[in-house]
Amino acid sequence: MKEECLICKAPLEYLTEDVEMECEICHKKELSKTRCVNGHYVCDECHTKGLDSIFGVCLEATTKNPVEIINKMMKLPFCHMHGPEHHIMVGSALLTAYKNAGGDVDLPKALSEMKNRGQNVPGGVCGFWGACGAGISSGIFVSIISGSTPLAKEPWGLSNRMTSKSLAAIGTIDGPRCCKRDSYLAILSAIDYVKENFNIEMEKPEIVCEFSPQNNQCIGNRCPFSEK
Repeated sequence: MKEECLICKAPLEYLTEDVEMECEICHKKELSKTRCVNGHYVCDECHTKGLDSIFGVCLEATTKNPVEIINKMMKLPFCHMHGPEHHIMVGSALLTAYKNAGGDVDLPKALSEMKNRGQNVPGGVCGFWGACGAGISSGIFVSIISGSTPLAKEPWGLSNRMTSKSLAAIGTIDGPRCCKRDSYLAILSAIDYVKENFNIEMEKPEIVCEFSPQNNQCIGNRCPFSEK
């Protein structure tokens, strides 16, 4: 099923300014620019309900391949074609593969921190902030493994350059957004970056997207992961 609105499956629309919305699921009221054409709104918290199931995937994984890990997350029942869950999933897949490739990280603690930081990156930032959440997630990943803080020196630079590298790859393709495509681009950028800067080599696979039938805005052959 090609999904848009989680309530009625109608297309989404994006407004130019914030409007007070009431979530159809939890009835929380908040400002947002996103709703479906029938007026339905679902908050990020309800949109990502079930997110904690990704931690089982991460803690059970033995692979060094972050794409394999995130693909398993993307197939979990809670995960939608698009949504802010990807802002946490990208960094979580990278943390897991990094650990399995020999990286020095307390994985359960790091995954918890990834969720805490990533869930503060709201849906729609790719279009409204000019910074895709998947790219930001890769920067959060590097900030965690490097111990970065706002007062750090080298780790501060490393994490910001990671985000920049991912966003450059994502922005080169042009829109419209695709959370799967942008997640893959961020992960591939991070694999190269970590090898260069941390001397940890995760596996870098060839990717052929299997999610395009669910994406109403799929860009087809313009996507580097389309089946040619």
